[in-house]
Amino acid sequence: MESLGGAAFAPQTTYLNTASTGLIPAAAVSAMQDAVTALAAGRATDMFADVEAARAGFARLAQVPAARVATGNSVAVYVGMIAASLPQGAEVLVAEDDFSSLVMPFHVRADLKVRTVPLEGLAEAVRPGTALVAFSSAQSADGRLADLAAVRAAARAHGARTLADASQSAGWLPLDAGADDYTVAVGFKWLLCPRGVAFLVVPEDLGGLTPVFAGWVAGERPWDSCYGPIEELAHSARRFDVSPSLFAYVGARHGLDLIEETGVEEIHAHDTALAARFLAGLASLGHEPVPAPGSAIVSVPGLGARQAELSRAGIEVSDRAGNLRAAFHLYNSAADVDRLLDALSG
Repeated sequence: MESLGGAAFAPQTTYLNTASTGLIPAAAVSAMQDAVTALAAGRATDMFADVEAARAGFARLAQVPAARVATGNSVAVYVGMIAASLPQGAEVLVAEDDFSSLVMPFHVRADLKVRTVPLEGLAEAVRPGTALVAFSSAQSADGRLADLAAVRAAARAHGARTLADASQSAGWLPLDAGADDYTVAVGFKWLLCPRGVAFLVVPEDLGGLTPVFAGWVAGERPWDSCYGPIEELAHSARRFDVSPSLFAYVGARHGLDLIEETGVEEIHAHDTALAARFLAGLASLGHEPVPAPGSAIVSVPGLGARQAELSRAGIEVSDRAGNLRAAFHLYNSAADVDRLLDALSG
């Protein structure tokens, strides 16, 4: 099984660490270098056009109108804004050991009731009075997938909103952001963007959120909103924009373009086939991974300590809580999987 990346990537290692950071395509690297060179020479470049292109590209992948997508640089900032908009005493339901950027903003508000349950019991734990269910579509630590349909149905039945963090799934798992009230995602993993890119999807009615981080880019006419209070906030999700890391967005549009051109369905099939190959090899070696059916992320208890050794051998994976975590994406091939298995058998 060959990679899907083709000439877009030229890794010099066996790179199986997308769950930490995705590789940046050559076209994105070139565009960012050109933008830096242009600014160093004092030549004007419209990098805000790249922000809008990235917004539109993510919107297509998320299957929502671009008017529902805000651009920023941090999931924690957007989750913090959602947390700040909840009424006093609201109950927020989260999964055990979910990523800190998703759960911590709710904990720092002492007047919220944060209830934590196992991921597998998330849907059953929604109850009358639950205001928000916040969960990752794919768990960072081990790749386990949330039962999206069950969680959404339970939330609707009890009048709760849902907040899905797609940071570990957008780019390889088909995304329907319209099925949740809020969706957040960083771009620097499976979406092949540089660090400094994050997206927020809100409902058409803007979800009752207060734009507590509003700066000049949140104005309906940003260049007329540079001084004093903004007289007119953007009528779309752009009112939640955070001043962008422009060079990162120059690269982001190219990473998102590559995901779209390749096709998430094809990437999903490729990535999960590589994960299945790794799982079969692990079984032959007598290792039992954390159960995560259908995931592109495989986590193996007890092998995390071998991460440094593997890195020295040119194989990049992660050590998470003592587990070896391997993540398979479009630039990986069957040969990459086999090289990792060979190293683990030695």
